Amino acid sequence: MSSEQTTTGPEAEPMPASEPVPAAEPVPAAEPVPAAAPSSEASPWAAPPAPPKDRRALRAALRWTAAVAVFAVVGAGVAYGITVPERTDVPGLSTEGDGRWTFPKLSPPALPAGAPLPQGPDNKDGTHYAQLSGLLLPAPQGAKTDEAVKADKDGAVPVDSFLEEYAPEAREKLKTSLEWDGLRQIVGRGWTTADGTRTHVYLLRFHSSGFVDAFKGCDTNAQLSGVSALDLDDVWSKAKNTQMNSTALDFPGAANFDGTDLSVYQEMKPVTGEEQTKVGCLRTGDVLGMVVQTRKGEVAPVPFHQTVILQSQLLS
Repeated sequence: MSSEQTTTGPEAEPMPASEPVPAAEPVPAAEPVPAAAPSSEASPWAAPPAPPKDRRALRAALRWTAAVAVFAVVGAGVAYGITVPERTDVPGLSTEGDGRWTFPKLSPPALPAGAPLPQGPDNKDGTHYAQLSGLLLPAPQGAKTDEAVKADKDGAVPVDSFLEEYAPEAREKLKTSLEWDGLRQIVGRGWTTADGTRTHVYLLRFHSSGFVDAFKGCDTNAQLSGVSALDLDDVWSKAKNTQMNSTALDFPGAANFDGTDLSVYQEMKPVTGEEQTKVGCLRTGDVLGMVVQTRKGEVAPVPFHQTVILQSQLLS
């Protein structure tokens, strides 16, 4: 039997001949497709991720940015605090050549419990209930104590020591007046600044405001020691308002400033000797304030007026 006859079952059909595959036509370039959102599963064929940014450098940059912002806010606050208040509210703030003195921050002394303010609606006579020495203007920065004001450690000045501000022939009459016109207490402070200006400040407390008005030791007729005669301060008296500017303080010769009657005088020219004297008189309630400044040549108007104003503020 031949080999072709050994095959059992139906005869296998011969495989058709494979047809030739036509050549692939060129495919047009695809338009760019937006990058797909990253998959939660990393592909083994994906490009390695970019190295992370230096977080320490980022944190440092943030800290510097925050610091700059804080300094900017603080700087703006300081500038606001200096520029907003009136110049009288910032003692010593000055422009070039202004001549003002730098005083400590002013604050009135504490009142006894239940006592009214001097200018309070329930204090018709303007009585000052605070400690009198606490109402004295402090000396400016850099000033030295002037021992000519003979005050004890509490600021109290004897009557005879106060009267040394006046000519010898006027003292006895003034002393009698003080004894009969209800004087209760005198306090004082004196200082000398680098330019040679001597400042004496006194506060006289009386039994009532009526006695303050009766005292004749602080007006154009006051016979001060070494002073020929007093007249109204020309700078003060020629002013038309009550604001402070960079060159002078503009106040009338007898004005009302925060409840205080002010009168400002200067020694008439020609002055006696080499020094000029200026006097500020402050009458407020039961207290008379007296500022006496003396300087070789001429008393500078700006620091003198500044001293008078600040003392007035403490009494108001």
